[in-house]
Amino acid sequence: MSSKLDIRFASGTERADLAILFQVSDEKRPSGAGEADPAGVLERASGVAKFHGKSMTVLDLIAPHQSPFDRVSVIGLGKTQALSDHDWLRAGGKAASLIKKAETVAVYLDAPATVPTPRQVADVALGMLLRAYSFDRFKTKKGDDEEGDVKTVSVTIISAVSDEAAALLGDVQAVAGGVNLARELVNLPPNVLGPIEFADHAKALVTLDVEVEILTETEMRALGMGALLGVAQGSERPPRLAVMQWKGGKASDKPLAFVGKGVVFDTGGISIKPAANMEDMKGDMGGAAAVIGLMHTLAARKAKVNAVGILGLVENMPDGKAQRPGDIVKSMSGQTVEIINTDAEGRLVLADALWYCNDRFKPRFMVNLATLTGAIVVALGNLHAGLFSNDDPLSEGLLAAGEKTGEKLWRMPLGKEYDKLIDSKFADMKNTGGRYGGSITAAQFLKRFVGETPWAHLDVAGTAMASPSTEINQSWGSGYGVRLLDQLIRDRYEG
Repeated sequence: MSSKLDIRFASGTERADLAILFQVSDEKRPSGAGEADPAGVLERASGVAKFHGKSMTVLDLIAPHQSPFDRVSVIGLGKTQALSDHDWLRAGGKAASLIKKAETVAVYLDAPATVPTPRQVADVALGMLLRAYSFDRFKTKKGDDEEGDVKTVSVTIISAVSDEAAALLGDVQAVAGGVNLARELVNLPPNVLGPIEFADHAKALVTLDVEVEILTETEMRALGMGALLGVAQGSERPPRLAVMQWKGGKASDKPLAFVGKGVVFDTGGISIKPAANMEDMKGDMGGAAAVIGLMHTLAARKAKVNAVGILGLVENMPDGKAQRPGDIVKSMSGQTVEIINTDAEGRLVLADALWYCNDRFKPRFMVNLATLTGAIVVALGNLHAGLFSNDDPLSEGLLAAGEKTGEKLWRMPLGKEYDKLIDSKFADMKNTGGRYGGSITAAQFLKRFVGETPWAHLDVAGTAMASPSTEINQSWGSGYGVRLLDQLIRDRYEG
């Protein structure tokens, strides 16, 4: 059964079906033990189960003697000195995984030597909301222990800093809403989510006071976006360029710009992909999903910045009208591109989107996100996204935000030597430099469309979809990038 969590904060004891306590490994008693375990059952149970509070381990008791709760679960946090802010987020996710059939839950956070800060308490709530997301809208049959309706679970998080944490609940819900929107879009099947439908999701942000424009193929043709339109021409579904503006800063402030690759399905075009696992290419719009999720978050929490989000939305299909290897297209920048491989399509979409963004908005910086290359997965697996940038301060901010949020990045090289690999005999450049260094040459291609503006390219091919299950995410679509970029803005650009 899908669950919706109704979270509030309190400073005192609560009656509930389930009590969730936390214990660091260097303390003998968990948080809330006095209320949840008046008979001292936990000490004996811990000895029998050899539970020592190791990080993310669980001790679960059913109907403990004299307890006012039907169940008491204890989550280990590891050693106090090793606890990070991200561990509190993980702990919240772990707590949500223990709810099961409970309808009311009391979460005790304060222990004698471990009292979390208001932000850490809020992170527990965020972890719970992120873990509660599931994608089952197309399942008509449920398991024996599942019901069709969404269950609302009342969760009370108990801490001495409950008032301060409650003031952060709006931020928490904004971030969770953005991440879960991105997950939902990546998870949707391609027959449901085409470029027009994706653009409709962008339009829906007007309810949060985001200004939204949708450019059709007519407007894009007038602008000279031959690179983007070339990718789209093999599909019956027309392309769209979604332009979203959040104006939360001063009118004179330059906007921060975020550009997402939104290939709603990628067959590879004429250079068609192998059939095995092609269904995963519904997630080739993970970059655009992150951008729309970020814009949702910024608007929902009323961020004090100006931000622009641009989505290049296309479908890459083989057809009699599809572009061919050997074709030459002219981008909005005026630069020409020889098509070597029609499966190197995302960089063509981003080329026009980045140029448009830079030319129109003159942003303070641009960050693009794209499930761009399989090469980055070979290099980094699915635990880091690749970071390519022409600007050290921007890179440093992104790397720091990645460490804080657990959405980690690894900086990759750029250089003139790699740039030579995409020079063309017949045009200004070609759209692929071959197998070796594939993620780098893709980034070198994009760099030709950003001018002198500080810019970062995040290759999220290994992290936006089919990423590892964690305490805070059990979804195929991870929503990677939303928390990362929101953290960057909070730390470096929000006054």
